[in-house]
Amino acid sequence: MKNWRYLFGPAPSRRLGRSMGVDLVPLKTCTLNCVFCQLGRASRRTLERRDYVPLPDVLAELAEWLRTDGRADYITLAGSGEPTLHARFGEVLDFARANSAIPTALLTNGTLLHLPEVREAARKALLVKVSLSAWDAASFEQVNRPASGLSFERLIKGCLAFRPAFGGLLWLEVFLVPGLNAAPDDVRRIAALAAEIKPDRIHLNTAVRPPAEDFAVPVPEGRMRQLAGLFTPRAEIIAEFKSEHAGRNRITEDALLAVLRRHPGTAPQIAAVFGMRVDKAVRHLGALLRTGKVRAERRDEETYYLDLASEDVISS
Repeated sequence: MKNWRYLFGPAPSRRLGRSMGVDLVPLKTCTLNCVFCQLGRASRRTLERRDYVPLPDVLAELAEWLRTDGRADYITLAGSGEPTLHARFGEVLDFARANSAIPTALLTNGTLLHLPEVREAARKALLVKVSLSAWDAASFEQVNRPASGLSFERLIKGCLAFRPAFGGLLWLEVFLVPGLNAAPDDVRRIAALAAEIKPDRIHLNTAVRPPAEDFAVPVPEGRMRQLAGLFTPRAEIIAEFKSEHAGRNRITEDALLAVLRRHPGTAPQIAAVFGMRVDKAVRHLGALLRTGKVRAERRDEETYYLDLASEDVISS
């Protein structure tokens, strides 16, 4: 696997199988600073849309990957922050559709869909995942901690405007945190808004990976199953990823760190990405631990590995 600058993966996704990520903003540039984010606290909260990374360089990497490998379940705009902040993200989707049969996905928090130009560009993806983890302005501030000038009303209006204009698959992710938005009455309020948006699928998530804030602990699995029934359609509890393609990527230290920088993962997840036995993945991760390039964190009886370089960026 080559050490790309703007691509990462194919990385494990619990929803998309092996996903080839396209990263369009610096770590961690986002419209939100969610308490549960696996990338840590946002180092740059902004609503400014611009060319955060050079589009020709992104497309050149994508073209080379398609020519030399090009095997994944999805090409996914995601990674170090909110991809719709890049003013030309729609051109990446255009390029992927014109040069590959691999389906495209946009993983967005939905906060910029109130802008007509963002909705128009987002329509170019086969699949769009938006997020909804609050039910009013106060809960939005507590859970998602938005950039100045971003309102909960705009988030909802944007999602409602996007749904009838989008002919692809619309998924909605609801991230639950005990003490903030996981009480049944709170979830019912979120579910009522979700029903207005009319997604094709609803996914319930919780902090199974190390979050930005220590208090963002996971909701127990049994409780998640109970809360899933409050949604229409019934929400799915996100499972471990599955893939139709066997991983055949050669592992290198740079490639491994590139994946962990954006997606903290367990040894079995890393093994699946690179198509190797778990014991071999453990040896590679152990070497990175000994040299101080990653750290390990226990969460729900599993060990997740995190790249330390990304923590330096987030805390700076």
